[in-house]
Amino acid sequence: MPLHLAPTFADALAAADRPLAGMWVCSGSPLVAEICAGAGLDWLLIDAEHSPNGLESILAQLQAVHGYPVQTLVRPPVNDTVLIKQYLDLGVQNLLIPMVHSAADARAAVAATRYPPDGVRGVGSALARAARWNRVPDYLASAGSTVSVTVQIESTAAVGAVEDILAVDGVDAIFMGPSDLAASMGLLGQQEHPDVRAAVGQCLAAARRAGKPAGVNAFTPDTARRYLDGGARFVLVGADVALLARGSEALAATFVPATDGGAPGSY
Repeated sequence: MPLHLAPTFADALAAADRPLAGMWVCSGSPLVAEICAGAGLDWLLIDAEHSPNGLESILAQLQAVHGYPVQTLVRPPVNDTVLIKQYLDLGVQNLLIPMVHSAADARAAVAATRYPPDGVRGVGSALARAARWNRVPDYLASAGSTVSVTVQIESTAAVGAVEDILAVDGVDAIFMGPSDLAASMGLLGQQEHPDVRAAVGQCLAAARRAGKPAGVNAFTPDTARRYLDGGARFVLVGADVALLARGSEALAATFVPATDGGAPGSY
């Protein structure tokens, strides 16, 4: 039976008449991913760079969120050709590639998502969920159009090269990471520093000139609104683990006496 894949995140951005709001999915739990998928947000980011996610847990989460009206991006831990091949074969359609510092890094990321002669992706569609085990007609010929590539700008080198990165064919969008960007500027932990904000603004302006969408990780509603006003087309506005951490802390603050040190061995 012939099958057809869903539109990509790049397609969703192009069709949207407003910025798209998303959240991190970092727990590694398919159940939590499914809860987030049904929340009404536009997109999810399943993270494997700073979260306990491997191939099996990513696959389970893709299956859990399938069928919900939400775009799903996956961030690998590194811009690696072999790992990207494995992610694509799992059925990941939308990649967020971390630590892209140059146009060469961006070209390598794109090449990893394309079959020869346009790239270096290994061919295994008959074995892969990506092609639904060769149930997607002409998958090999059309695979490039079923994948979107967003690259992460999170260093001073990347900010300096942002126009060259945006010019790389196959880069669909850029995404700014203020945490690592602040660290690279000697401002560790100061994501809201004016110099960091200015660097993010510089990248948003470059993306506008290039005609490509740009997104940013926002830590508070005010930060999100400021970057949206600055031209961000997509934002991350929360994380599953952070919501659980802050929510459980609020319960403790409400119901555990302030003089109680908490459960034995909790820290």
